[in-house]
Amino acid sequence: MGELYVRNSINIDASLDKVWDVLTKSEYTKQYMFNCEPITDWNVGSDLLWKGTYEGQTMVFVKGKIVEINPPQKLVYTTIDPNSSMEDKPENYLFVTYELKKEEKGTLLKVSQGDYSTVFDGENRYKHSYNNGEGWMPILNLIKDLAEK
Repeated sequence: MGELYVRNSINIDASLDKVWDVLTKSEYTKQYMFNCEPITDWNVGSDLLWKGTYEGQTMVFVKGKIVEINPPQKLVYTTIDPNSSMEDKPENYLFVTYELKKEEKGTLLKVSQGDYSTVFDGENRYKHSYNNGEGWMPILNLIKDLAEK
């Protein structure tokens, strides 16, 4: 099996700084990331916990670490579902990369998630994340709407 990445991009009619804010600030993330907020200090090596509420309980839905951060152009973090049955070890974490590029009009936001070929149950996790070809597009469309308001 070769590399398996979910890759999507979207053009947003907003500045780099505005899109960056939507990606990193709780008041926005709750509106597109399943009511979750990022708990982190946004420094390389720091934990990143995506916390939210489910059936009245506050819990961590996704956890990882900040790998690279260069505001407002690039953010890379690892991710794993701490509520799944897979073992919580580095080789089971995926990488999520946001790349922002200033365009003539607005910002190009590229997102990639993977490499699914290197993690436990990767092919199934990939199929679930790829979501019949949609991948990140439902989330990117919400990010676009928020940034363009």
